[in-house]
Amino acid sequence: MGPAARQLVEEHKLDPAAIAGSGKGGRINKDDVLAHLASVSAVQEPKGAAVSAPAPVAPSAPAATTSAIDVSGPTSERIERRVPMTRMRARIAERLLSATQQTAMLTTFNEVDMAPLMRLRSQYKDQFEKTHNGTRLGFMGFFVRACCEALKRFPEVNAAIDGNDVVYHGYQDIGVAVSTEDGLVVPVLRDADFMSIADVEAAIRDLGLKARDKKLTIDEMTGGTFTVSNGGVFGSLLSTPILNPPQSGILGMHKIQDRPVAVNGEVVIRPMMYLALSYDHRIVDGKGAVTFLVRVKEALEDPRRLLMDL
Repeated sequence: MGPAARQLVEEHKLDPAAIAGSGKGGRINKDDVLAHLASVSAVQEPKGAAVSAPAPVAPSAPAATTSAIDVSGPTSERIERRVPMTRMRARIAERLLSATQQTAMLTTFNEVDMAPLMRLRSQYKDQFEKTHNGTRLGFMGFFVRACCEALKRFPEVNAAIDGNDVVYHGYQDIGVAVSTEDGLVVPVLRDADFMSIADVEAAIRDLGLKARDKKLTIDEMTGGTFTVSNGGVFGSLLSTPILNPPQSGILGMHKIQDRPVAVNGEVVIRPMMYLALSYDHRIVDGKGAVTFLVRVKEALEDPRRLLMDL
């Protein structure tokens, strides 16, 4: 029963059970109460009396003793809106469903202390931007570089199944998930293993602008061998990213959050980030996936490893 109908029932001390509802699922609306009042008035009219129209009920003028309720407000009817899927959303849905049905997807987790990277970024971000023509120093460049180095050591995470064969890619084409108004798109950084951190940051900026302006080409969104997704920009603390077939791995970044951790036997507060690696268990064994993620963690917690190829 909507608020307008309830107001009339209480005002006229009616029994809701005696009112026939015409709304969805038998709900009683304002018109049902008015019709009931009219029928009761007609039945109670004395014999021989002049027949007259029942006195209209003015819902806009509630009794002085009742609280002021806007009876013209929401009714008991629940509104639904049906719109067709966009072509992009339909394609995204198709690929996500395919990934869950046609892969043996598993996720392993770890966490990384972001303090070293944050100190490094704070120290060099201004100089970096001046040196590289306005390109800002973010975290994604480090993550992409760390993944490229780890993929070289664990080629199964950079592989794909083709029929009864496993295709091991001798290059790293890294997809970077970008959110747009129409959904998630994954433009690809070609030969990311040969790109510097500045190259990665500049390429991600350019691809992000193209995605926003809907100017990405099919070639720029196909052919990746591994994907990095950053749900942390939206506040996600932990998630299980879905594979982007036919890739066998995807890394999920998350929100940086201060947490108490044990360091050298003492509890300290550090900016921590959870990492998630979803992988196709048909190609990647648990040991390989866990060790891959540890390699990424070690490279990020000690960025010098990226420079010395350790």
